[in-house]
Amino acid sequence: MTPASTKHNELYDRLKAVIEEKKDLRNPLIEILRTAQEIFGYLPIEVQEFIANEMDIPASKIYGVVTFYNFFSMKPRGKYMLNVCTGTACYVKGASRLIQMISDYLHVGMGETTKDNLFTMSAVRCVGACSLAPVFVIGEDTFGRIENKDKIADILKNYK
Repeated sequence: MTPASTKHNELYDRLKAVIEEKKDLRNPLIEILRTAQEIFGYLPIEVQEFIANEMDIPASKIYGVVTFYNFFSMKPRGKYMLNVCTGTACYVKGASRLIQMISDYLHVGMGETTKDNLFTMSAVRCVGACSLAPVFVIGEDTFGRIENKDKIADILKNYK
C-alpha cells in the first residue's frame, strides 16, 4: 500500500466512524456532510457516494443537499475564502471593478482557487457593510472602499 492510499483509507475510516456515531441522530445528514468536508477539504462525488452507501440513502439526496447549501463545496477550496459582496450597495459602488482587480491580482476567476491553494474567490449577496462599499471579506475580516490594486496587494500579502 502506498502512503497516499494509506492516507486515503484513513480519511474514509474517520468518515465511517463519524457516520456510525451520528447516523441515528434526528436529521444527521448536514452534520455528517459538514464533518466530511472538514476531513476531505471538500465533497467530491466519491465522498458523497460513500456517505450515501453508508447511510443507505440515494446519492441524489446527498448531491441535492451539497449543491443547495453554499457552505458545501464539490471542488477543493483555498485556505482562505475571499468573498466579494455583490449586493446592491456594493454593486452600485463598483463591485464588478473590485472583482476584476482581485481577479487580475490573484489570476483567478469567480469560484476559482489560486494555484498555491491559498485563496478561493466567491461572490456573496450582502455582508452588511454597505457603508464601506464595495467590500470583500476574508474570514472575519472585512475590507472596504478598495480603489486600486495596490490596496488589494497590501491586504492580501498579510495572508500569505
